[in-house]
Amino acid sequence: MSANWLPGSFWRVIMLRLFGASLGRGCRVKPGFRVKFPWRLTIGDYCWLGEDVWIDNLAKVTLGDRVCVSQGAYLCTGNHDYRSADFSLRLGEISVGSDVWVAARSVLAPGTLLGNGCIVSLGSVVTGHIHPLSIVRGNPAQVIGTRSF
Repeated sequence: MSANWLPGSFWRVIMLRLFGASLGRGCRVKPGFRVKFPWRLTIGDYCWLGEDVWIDNLAKVTLGDRVCVSQGAYLCTGNHDYRSADFSLRLGEISVGSDVWVAARSVLAPGTLLGNGCIVSLGSVVTGHIHPLSIVRGNPAQVIGTRSF
């Protein structure tokens, strides 16, 4: 589902809910946002989904409260097993805790879990579990610091 043609965030939120997404209060959805299966998307309160964010959710994607997913980020829940003869599809849910920032052009791989308060730096590629308050950067993303607030 692409939301390019809708005139404002309010209407994009309404359309996502009509197609089965669960969105909390105060969410903002910017132009160009795409989601494959809205009914597999759960978003908490006061979240920001930036321009051209793509949630490719063959499996469930959950965002906590006050999450910012910046422009051009890609959340991917499916991948193929290149070691299998039939190139079988492998799925992994993505879970993002509260108070997280996923910076522009970042990628979250299948099975990623970001703890509360994490920051994913510009263009990073994240796989696996990232502990709360971690700041990660790079491809593959490595912890470069700890956030305090």
